[in-house]
Amino acid sequence: QVQLVESGGGLVQAGGSLRLSCAASGRTFSKYAMGWFRQAPGKEREFVSAISWSGDSTYYADSVKGRFTISRDNAKNMVYLQMASLKPEDTAVYYCASDRGAYGNGYSGEYSYWGQGTRVTVSS
Repeated sequence: QVQLVESGGGLVQAGGSLRLSCAASGRTFSKYAMGWFRQAPGKEREFVSAISWSGDSTYYADSVKGRFTISRDNAKNMVYLQMASLKPEDTAVYYCASDRGAYGNGYSGEYSYWGQGTRVTVSS
């Protein structure tokens, strides 16, 4: 059984930084792309970032490009989301997800496993 466990969320002031982590188990982690999505109160879940199986390719939503950085450590079965210059509109529950394939994309339907989420609150 695949498990994804996010951590690192919390309360931060606007302009601050946070690093989210996602620990994966139950699957050959290094074969699959990974993604981060988020869901703000009253809004639909949206794509944030994705990374290919090797880490060579990364993808970002326009709203976070230049502020967020995704990375992975296949030896540790971990994926990370470094978030900087946070804004109040980044407030959301952030979810880690495992892609069906190796290369990553922004479509939630292409992700077969999801974590429980970690809450990020950015105060103004």
